[in-house]
Amino acid sequence: MAIGASLEIDGVSKYYKKFAAVDKVSFSVEKGEFFTILGPSGSGKTSLLKLIAGFEEADQGCIHLNGIDITHIKAFRRDIGMLFQNYALFPHLSVFDNVAYPLKNRKFSKSEIKEKVKDVLKMVKLDGFEARFPKQLSGGQQQRVALARAIVYDPPLLLLDEPLSALDKNLRQQMQMEIKRIQKKVGITTICVTHDQEEALTMSDRVCVMNQGGIVQIDTPEQLYTFPKSKFVAEFIGETNLIRGTVASATRTQAAVQTEGDVALSVNLPADGDKANWKPGQEIWIAVRPEHIHVVTQPDQFDTILDGTVEETIYVGEAIKAKVKTSFGKELHMKVSTNYAAHLKSGMPIRVGWDSHHVSLIPDDHAEAAPTDKSVEPQVAV
Repeated sequence: MAIGASLEIDGVSKYYKKFAAVDKVSFSVEKGEFFTILGPSGSGKTSLLKLIAGFEEADQGCIHLNGIDITHIKAFRRDIGMLFQNYALFPHLSVFDNVAYPLKNRKFSKSEIKEKVKDVLKMVKLDGFEARFPKQLSGGQQQRVALARAIVYDPPLLLLDEPLSALDKNLRQQMQMEIKRIQKKVGITTICVTHDQEEALTMSDRVCVMNQGGIVQIDTPEQLYTFPKSKFVAEFIGETNLIRGTVASATRTQAAVQTEGDVALSVNLPADGDKANWKPGQEIWIAVRPEHIHVVTQPDQFDTILDGTVEETIYVGEAIKAKVKTSFGKELHMKVSTNYAAHLKSGMPIRVGWDSHHVSLIPDDHAEAAPTDKSVEPQVAV
């Protein structure tokens, strides 16, 4: 099967006794795409990865790799590349032999093995390290060896299981860009499982957010962050402020909202179908990111302007995080430039504001991503 295969997940479920760890999940991954499955612990993301890898078998639904049904094919016959959280390198083998291992298992000739290992080690910037052993390498170097081993035989699909969680922050950020660079150069279809929002947004072409065994939203990183479609996604992806409100009136491009405290706000709406039909009286959440709330320095500077009081400030290096209590009692978290450090003091009155295109509207009936009771009678596929 050629490198860079497409993947189709159709109605896949996995039950452990009566608990649905994966609940009727469907999505597709395009050839050469970097697709991340993101979610908190217990969301079903790791169970779903095991189903794709073949370590577990689906109770319902089917999995197609490049149009071939692999639902009931054993893991070792799927020929899928896998990068584990703990690297899983052989400590007694050199870097060369670790990377060459899957090639030897597939009966490649010695000359092919030598050439392929040489090429892939150069790609991961480890040429010259062939004779070293894992214990002689740093964590980042071991990660590169594991990645080289996973892609050296040109698998149709690469699966990454929390690949960077064992690295420190700086090295993790470097490896995010490195893995993305290599993935694009090779053109391999990649599915990554992580609970790290920053990692998902940085590396992915699209992100699939899971919670309680189901899919909450699939979108590009930009759309996911800017226009979350549920309260769960808004709170899980980055930081956000949520203000409860009711739609007063709406057109296809703009909504007028009456919020708690009887404050009228205006919200620009994105031009997609599922967000264009807001109805008067509908209960909603308004989501606005901390970095989109600014200190007001002149009248009519922003679409929405609120009076409040600074309750707390925290210096975080590149910015100041401030907690502001509005005149109607709502606490808002904002993130502003350190230039404002001298102007933000606890207890001082302040005016804050934002523009309506930086606000997203979320229906209140979608606040819960999935039913809390996931116990069902399993229906085993035959």
